[in-house]
Amino acid sequence: MGKTALNIAKIRKQTGETFTRSQALSAGMTKYRLYRLRDEGFIIPLGVGVYRWSDAEPIDLNLVEIAQRCPQATLCLETALARHNLTDQIPSHIDIAVPRESSRIRFQSPVQLHYFDQKTFDLGRTTISIGDGKKIGLYTPERSIVDAVRLRHDHGKELAWDALRRWLKERGSSPAKLIRLAEKIHGAEKALREALEVL
Repeated sequence: MGKTALNIAKIRKQTGETFTRSQALSAGMTKYRLYRLRDEGFIIPLGVGVYRWSDAEPIDLNLVEIAQRCPQATLCLETALARHNLTDQIPSHIDIAVPRESSRIRFQSPVQLHYFDQKTFDLGRTTISIGDGKKIGLYTPERSIVDAVRLRHDHGKELAWDALRRWLKERGSSPAKLIRLAEKIHGAEKALREALEVL
């Protein structure tokens, strides 16, 4: 193995499979080498200043870019409902919740940002592994339903009602559990109670 290959292996060990420009520079790579590796196809750009080694294991590159650029990003609404099999709709974009006070973030991935109240942001928030040692936030089925009902005027009543119907058919589902969660989120309880009455 040549000196260059050893140096790249050392840098790769420090950066991991997905890395930012600043992580590569901190690991000892020059910006010229970074761009040369990109131009030669050894690394692929995932977004502004985010790269991945081209021979790394296949994973969802959109989610990797989102997790790398915004650690608080949380899959929500239609995207979360699809992950929980509570809708047949195939999202045309990735719904991401971030705290309302977050600065604006640009993604190459097809992302729809939703700014949620900081006080309730972590309610029902879990994380899932997306590979490469990275994790991304995902709202629970209950939180996803409460948000879909609460934001039904923006995202469609059918999405909310269908998800609620499916969830109610699942073993162990409890309307009381949904209501307890909705009581903690501004504007959600009344809408959820009305939806439960209709169904």
